[in-house]
Amino acid sequence: MLDKFLNLFKSIEQKKEYKLVLSLDGGGVRGLATVMFLKELEKASGKKIFDLFDFFIGTSTGGLNAMHLVVNEVEVSELESFWSQDNLAMSMQSSFWTKNFLLTTKPKYNNNSKTELLEKYFGNKLISDSKKPIAVLAYDVENRKPRILSSYTDQDIKVTSAINATSAAPLYYPTVQIEDGSWLIDGSVVSNNPCLIGYNEARKYFKTDNIKVFSVGTGRHLKNLDGEDSSKWGPYGWLTNDIIGILLDSHADHEILDDLIGKDYLRINSVAENINWNLDDYTEDNLRNIRNLGLKWWELNNNKVTDFLSL
Repeated sequence: MLDKFLNLFKSIEQKKEYKLVLSLDGGGVRGLATVMFLKELEKASGKKIFDLFDFFIGTSTGGLNAMHLVVNEVEVSELESFWSQDNLAMSMQSSFWTKNFLLTTKPKYNNNSKTELLEKYFGNKLISDSKKPIAVLAYDVENRKPRILSSYTDQDIKVTSAINATSAAPLYYPTVQIEDGSWLIDGSVVSNNPCLIGYNEARKYFKTDNIKVFSVGTGRHLKNLDGEDSSKWGPYGWLTNDIIGILLDSHADHEILDDLIGKDYLRINSVAENINWNLDDYTEDNLRNIRNLGLKWWELNNNKVTDFLSL
């Protein structure tokens, strides 16, 4: 009798129709590791990432990658070419910056050349033009609350505006005003890993609890901080000891979602060895190490991934 019950339960589980969510972390230039991992997944599956998943969400650089894959429906090899040193240099044109944080009065980079680069790839497309649901996370500084920009709720928001907003990292880029008048900054201040938000959005969008979430990170930091020393830090001390990295490295959403759905959630990430933790280091050596990180993720996790996605 027990065997019959277990077989019946297994049969019911197999017949469930799951909606697959792809969740992509923020992390500046380390988003290239995500690209390399997804490139291997695309080769192994024989399908475009666009076709493998039903719902897409990203924060910051993860939002940028998701927009390329979903709105433009590109293959990952084409997305990889976007991450050239020339393009990265164009997206990081200096405004005014000084090594003395206390004398810094403007963001490190301006948005002009970055917007010009994005318009080259997306033109005047709206996020509502997407053929599949996609969302990116930002933060509304005037209303002091998270803002989800999505293809299914925002009809008149340009893709370039959404990308600029979700990637407007404080200190690095200026606050962005989008088409509806809202002033937004990088969603990483809310959640760098948007897996939990993606799960909830997909659950509401598809009106089902049969949701599986596949989350890809951008590497975890190795640096240990001295607790006693940190008690004496002011703005300069926290900045030089990577307060931005601390915010990006939060595991709360990951742990909550893992508790909620367990086997229906898979996270790919690891310590980022030999990689500069600064979000904007696009030197050749650093980019090579970031690429190798993404390839290593695939090498270590490909069997787990193919089982999870039923490839």
